[in-house]
Amino acid sequence: MNKRKSVLYIASSLDGYIATAEHGMDWLFGVEGDGDNGFAKFYDTVDTVLIGRTTFDWILRHEKSVDAIYKDKECFVFTRTERPPIKHITFIHNDAAGFVKELKRKDGNNIWIVGGGELLQVFIKEKLVNEIFVTVAPILLGKGVPLFKDNDFQTHLSLINVNRYNQFVELHYEVVK
Repeated sequence: MNKRKSVLYIASSLDGYIATAEHGMDWLFGVEGDGDNGFAKFYDTVDTVLIGRTTFDWILRHEKSVDAIYKDKECFVFTRTERPPIKHITFIHNDAAGFVKELKRKDGNNIWIVGGGELLQVFIKEKLVNEIFVTVAPILLGKGVPLFKDNDFQTHLSLINVNRYNQFVELHYEVVK
C-alpha cells in the first residue's frame, strides 16, 4: 500500500498573506516567475485535491467553468452547507479532519491542500499535513488573509529544499511529527 502524504502547496506574500483582505490574488500575477514556477512537477505527484469553499469560489470566478478546476484529479470542496456533487467535485460538509484521515488510509498519490486558511488550520492542528511548499512572492500586502492563523499549538518543520523561480522563492518543508 502506498503511504499517502497530504501536502500544502501555496503562494504567499513575504509578510505572510495568501490573499488581500478582499480575497484578491491579483498581486500574485504581477510577479515575474520562471515558467510555471515548478507547479507541473508538483501537480504530477497528486491525485486528490482539497479546497476550502472560499478558495473554490475564487477559482470558479476566475476559471468561469467547473470543468477547468483540476478536472483530472479527485476534488473535494469543504463547505458548511450541504451541496450535491458537480461533475468531478464532491462537497464535504462535515468532519474535515476525519475525512482526510480516511483519504490518507486509501491507496493513492499525494493529497494537495490548495487552501484556504481555515481548512489548513484544522489540518495542521490535527497533524494531518505532511509537507508544506510555500512559494514566497516579493510583495508586502500589509494586511489580508494570513497563511497561518493564530493558534494555541506549535508545529515544527524541517527544511527539505529551496528553489528560486526568478522573483519567487519556493520553500519546501517536512512537518516534524
